[in-house]
Amino acid sequence: MVELTQIITTMIDRLLPNLTFVAALSCGLAAGIFYAFSSLVMRALARIPSSAGIAAMQSINVSVINPWFITALFGPAVICSVLAVISLLRWNREGAVFLLAGSVLYLVGTMMVTFVFNVPLNDTLATVDPASAESVGPWDNYLSTWTNWNHLRTLAAFLAAVAFLLAK
Repeated sequence: MVELTQIITTMIDRLLPNLTFVAALSCGLAAGIFYAFSSLVMRALARIPSSAGIAAMQSINVSVINPWFITALFGPAVICSVLAVISLLRWNREGAVFLLAGSVLYLVGTMMVTFVFNVPLNDTLATVDPASAESVGPWDNYLSTWTNWNHLRTLAAFLAAVAFLLAK
């Protein structure tokens, strides 16, 4: 049993720097994607007629379900889950608090926000008829609310990347 524990500890010690680096990179990538949406895509959609904006966002919400985006969003979540466990197992070691902080920031600030706020807003928008005169109010609400939650996801993913870089 002691040998197995030593083998696992050695494996973690060897993999941890690379896993932490990949976590920083992947969280940074997610932050960049979210930032681009907040600062470019949503601003552009707000400048066009609501019917066109709604139709475009409905199309984006369908096309975003693809292996590349799913990997960019869920890949860091998987890595963060592993690093959270490792941080707790190595709590007395240097950098553990940063590993846990980065993991929590991404898992709560990005993933939870996505599924509790952004996805339900997307689901509601999917039911809106872009050609309807009544679509302007829901669209204006969607733009501001979705973008505000996306700002939070951006910040959380960015801070997670920073925490992983500080973990050494």
